[in-house]
Amino acid sequence: MTPQQIRLVRQSFALVAPVATQAAAMFYENLFTAEPQLRPMFRGDMARQGDLLMRMIGGAVGMLDNPELLMPTLHNLGARHGGYGVQPAHYGMVGRALLRTLDEALGDAFTPDVADAWATMYGVVSRTMMEAAQADSRSAALVV
Repeated sequence: MTPQQIRLVRQSFALVAPVATQAAAMFYENLFTAEPQLRPMFRGDMARQGDLLMRMIGGAVGMLDNPELLMPTLHNLGARHGGYGVQPAHYGMVGRALLRTLDEALGDAFTPDVADAWATMYGVVSRTMMEAAQADSRSAALVV
């Protein structure tokens, strides 16, 4: 990501962070409306799940210019998500719901440049997580 993209992501996330609970609920509503088959993958308290989601996004946003911390964090997260049954196609579904949520939450502040910055960030996050999940499943297959 470019320094400008990192700045745009951070500035726009700062607008969403004060309404994180509502943004998380909006995200899951968008995700489950567009992809109802994903609903069974989410068990338990959705408010807690939303809090974890927003903290994860906030953490990633904070580490964007510190890849030596961000990449291992994303690798661990990707390996865990692979264990939850997350498949590569799910990442695209989540990315679309995230961008739609940001568009709704930010309104006019969700400019084309901001949208591009978030899409770039999500691309880094999703690719890194998918690679980790695939590596984890290959190493698990070698153990069995």
